Amino acid sequence: MRGPVVCICGPTASGKSALADAVALEIGSDVISVDAMQVYRGMDIGTAKTPESERIVPLRMVDVAEPSEDYSVALFQHDARALVDERLDGGITPVLCGGTGLYLDAVIDEMDFPSGETGGTARSAYESLAADKGVEALWELLRTRDPDSAEEIHPNNVRRVVRALELLDEGTSYAAQHKGLKTRKPHYRALMWAIKRDRARLYERIDQRVDLMVDTGLVEEVQGLRERGLLASHTASQAIGYKEIVEALDGQTTLEEAVELIKRRSRRYAKRQLSWLRRDGRVRWLDIEALGLDGARDMVVGELRTQAELTES
Repeated sequence: MRGPVVCICGPTASGKSALADAVALEIGSDVISVDAMQVYRGMDIGTAKTPESERIVPLRMVDVAEPSEDYSVALFQHDARALVDERLDGGITPVLCGGTGLYLDAVIDEMDFPSGETGGTARSAYESLAADKGVEALWELLRTRDPDSAEEIHPNNVRRVVRALELLDEGTSYAAQHKGLKTRKPHYRALMWAIKRDRARLYERIDQRVDLMVDTGLVEEVQGLRERGLLASHTASQAIGYKEIVEALDGQTTLEEAVELIKRRSRRYAKRQLSWLRRDGRVRWLDIEALGLDGARDMVVGELRTQAELTES
C-alpha cells in the first residue's frame, strides 16, 4: 500500500485550508483539494476557494470543470489519484484537504463507481427530485424513511441514495443489506487529521464567512454564472450558497432570507461533516483553538516525520 498521504479534514469554516497550506509548505508539497464544488471554474466565492493571490502553495483539483458539466466523483477519483501517484513517485508526500467526505474516501479508499444505467419510473422520479430540489432534499427523504441507511450514505452520493430509496420501495433496507460491511479497504496509507472547534465558535465562523461572501461579491458571482448558462449542472446549481442566491434573484425570496438560509444550511452541513468524520476510526482530532495554527502544523508534521523514521528503521 502506497503512502503516506496526509489528509486535513474538518467541517466547513473550521480552518482546513490554512492548516493544509502550512503543512504542505513545511514538507515541500502542495495541496490537492477534495471538495465537490471547488472543481468548478468560476465558483470561487461561494465555495470559499482560496484566491490565487493568497495561496502559499499550489492548489490542485480546483477549476478543472465548467459548472455546466456534471463532474462525477468517479472522474474526480481518477484525476485526483493521478496527482497523488505523481507526487509519491517523486518522493513527495501528498496533502489532501477538503470537507467532502465522499470525495476524500473515493481517493484514499477502495471505492467503485459503476456507471449505473438509469431506468424505471421510481428511479426517474428520484433523479428528478434531486435535480429540482437538490441532493440534500433527496438525502433528507431517505433520512425520513430510513435513518439507518441515510447514516451510511453521503448526501452527495446521489446514485447510492437513489438506490437506497429504490430498495425501500422494494421492501428492503440498504443498511440491512450492508450491515457488517463498514470496514474500509484503504487504497493509500492515509494519515488523517480533523480540526475540532467549539460548536458555538464554529457556527459563528460559518455566519461570518457567509457575510463575507456576500460582501465580496457572491450575488454578482452567481448572477454572472447564471447569465452565462453555467449553472445548468444538476450538481453545481444545487450547491449551498448558489441555489439560495438564484432563488433570491428570481424573486422567490429576499436576499436577507437567502443569506440566513445559507447560514442555516451551512451549519447543518457542518454537523453532517462531523458525523461522517467521527465514523472513521483513522481520524485524529486537532483542537486548533488550543493548539493554534502553528501548533497544529507542528503536530501533523511531527507525526509524519515519526512515521517516516519508523518506516526507515
